[in-house]
Amino acid sequence: MSDAILTASVPAVRRDIGLKRRYAAERRFRLYGLAAITIGLVFLALLLTSVVRKGYTAFVQTEISLPVTFSEALVDPTNKRAEDPQILAKGKYDKVIREALAAQLGFDAKDLKSGKAADQLISPSARVELRDMVLADPSLVGKTIDVSLLAEGNIDSANKGQIDLSVPEARRKVKDQQLTWMQQLKDAGKLKFAFNTGLFVNGASSRPEAAGLGVAAIGSAVMMLIVLALSLPIGVAASIYLEEFAPKNKFTDLIEVNINNLAAVPSIVYGLLGLSVFVNFLGMPRSAAVVGGLVLTLMTLPTIIIATRASLKAVPPSIRSAALGLGASKMQMIFHHVLPLAMPGVLTGAIIGLAHALGETAPLLLIGMVAFVANYPVTPMDPSTALPVQIYMWANEAERAFVERTSGAIMVLLVFLILMNLGAVLLRRRFERRW
Repeated sequence: MSDAILTASVPAVRRDIGLKRRYAAERRFRLYGLAAITIGLVFLALLLTSVVRKGYTAFVQTEISLPVTFSEALVDPTNKRAEDPQILAKGKYDKVIREALAAQLGFDAKDLKSGKAADQLISPSARVELRDMVLADPSLVGKTIDVSLLAEGNIDSANKGQIDLSVPEARRKVKDQQLTWMQQLKDAGKLKFAFNTGLFVNGASSRPEAAGLGVAAIGSAVMMLIVLALSLPIGVAASIYLEEFAPKNKFTDLIEVNINNLAAVPSIVYGLLGLSVFVNFLGMPRSAAVVGGLVLTLMTLPTIIIATRASLKAVPPSIRSAALGLGASKMQMIFHHVLPLAMPGVLTGAIIGLAHALGETAPLLLIGMVAFVANYPVTPMDPSTALPVQIYMWANEAERAFVERTSGAIMVLLVFLILMNLGAVLLRRRFERRW
């Protein structure tokens, strides 16, 4: 009797051991997944922390407020501005700034050594700013007004605490005399921080304090409009044909395989294609927004086609059968019933494709959008650049002040990408129907 009970209990013991092993394996798998997510979040947090820590200072800029006298002897010594207002563009605005600094700081403007050191307090772009002010309002000649001028990049970095001032003067770009003047200006309330609007409105510049994302943002916006105008209708039309009209044969299977493969092609290949077709063969201008938009359209099309086809497949066949049963044509069935129900997925795929295109750099480098562009493009055929390309260019600059500009630009680009992906999620949640 006891032997029978022992024999019967062996399979039960084995089953219990097997269950324990499976439960232990399930717990280990959960821990592996949790560890993978934790590691990913840690690295993401480290990346974002590094970018924010280096880039948040880019949104403020050191300005020096001075009473500037537009002396006629320096701005228009010949007194011919009434005959030719453009003669004011030839004024000696660097000397205007030096005299304003001399009056504020109390040194002799004719002392070349002091004057040169004082000139390095103000950004060279300030000369252009004063020139534009006088050209816009010639009545300023002979007047004294308070003007806020950008501080030079090294002065800005020193004011933000980004330069180690404890090292010997010979190893610093900011000299002791300049530090003394900075403190003097601070005490007088003339040196202070202001919101850096130039980061969002200025174009490219060799001076970090005057460099901005304005031209790059316009170039990216134009390219995104071109991508949206071309890739969305073409992608949706191709998806409708493949899903609703195309016969199922080897040829359409080949097309589907190629579309899936194109979605995985490296973006630099699309850049080579755009360079050979649009620039070399068609003769379109390099670094033009229209060329960048066409290249990014080719890159975005597979993503939109795949997303649209998945959305069309998700619509229940009963919708199609009901529409056809009530006498609707196939075109009416697709455009009046199927496509509206699939539209949330279509829009989501389009936004994700645009977000992907917005962050691309490699194809734009190959078509010449890495050019130094300081002026806003007027038409899509004018030279322009893009946000990721501008970040790439700033990252290659040697000056310390460009480090914060690079991180600040990354933060701006990340905000755009987050907003676009958030818009895709909201659209899906707002219009999605579950069957």
